[in-house]
Amino acid sequence: MLSLAQHHTFHLPSYGRTITYFNSAAAFMARYNPSQSTYILGGGSNTIFLEDFDGHILINDMRGICHHETEDHHRLSVSGGESWHDFVTKCTDMGWYGLENLALIPGSVGASPIQNIGAYGVEVCEFITEVEYIDLTTGTQHTLPNAECQFGYRDSVFKHSLADTVLITKVHFALPKQWVPVCTYGELRELEKPTARKIYDKVIEIRRSKLPDPSILGNAGSFYKNPVVSHTQFNSLKAKWPVIPGFQVANGVKIPAAWLIDQCGFKGKSKGGVRCHPTQPLVLTNTGKATGSDVISLAQDIIGEVYSKFSVLLEPEVRLVGKEGIISI
Repeated sequence: MLSLAQHHTFHLPSYGRTITYFNSAAAFMARYNPSQSTYILGGGSNTIFLEDFDGHILINDMRGICHHETEDHHRLSVSGGESWHDFVTKCTDMGWYGLENLALIPGSVGASPIQNIGAYGVEVCEFITEVEYIDLTTGTQHTLPNAECQFGYRDSVFKHSLADTVLITKVHFALPKQWVPVCTYGELRELEKPTARKIYDKVIEIRRSKLPDPSILGNAGSFYKNPVVSHTQFNSLKAKWPVIPGFQVANGVKIPAAWLIDQCGFKGKSKGGVRCHPTQPLVLTNTGKATGSDVISLAQDIIGEVYSKFSVLLEPEVRLVGKEGIISI
């Protein structure tokens, strides 16, 4: 058994049978055995190994960024193993704008479509044209256009009918040459004459001020999704808690999970070796001696209290891995 502690950013002491890197689709297919229990890992920033995984770990190390221009767009074809933040940095440096609001989000490019990553008023699905993947059941390669990815808030077809049955090998983007800044969120409104570089720098500043560095304090970023409720339910909540924040989205009103958790008094609270972060309660951290049962226990406490107080059900955003694979709490 080999240690997985350095392969997921929560750094729980856990083990897997083997750990193997692959740098191409062919290398992956040579190593992947559908008859064996296997977990495919990118940067490990959205996964917590709660206990020893009785299977094999394959780590996506596929690299490469190809760029070409059309009259209206910068078009990019990016391998799934590329670092997301490094990719955003390269785009900003090269003058290919649009992704700057998504700076410093941990993880890989291949993971970005799965949960449709988003921040500060921008979602990655706005720029994805198509996604290439390998069907793990047949070994065949496919390309899925944006319209068939079923993108939603932190959601996509890769979390439903294609969940755990595909490996995303490449993501294609189109960044418009007629760039329009998005500065509608929080501190970004304060920017004067915003440029893409100013937005990029400000987003990094904000994220570093609010979120712990996983290399120093183990965490998996946002532990929960921000829940979306109906307008009727939000109006009922607003009548009882007039200051409750809410943001209009396509299918209702998005409520910041951090606000709900804070109202339930969890900010800064610990259970075992897991702590609800004192400046961003959406993040659970490993204080150094956390166990998988600590994670589950505190996470369930938060879900229960939020539901009891607000009748809003929080769902984990992070992927929780047990002995036999993904588990639900």
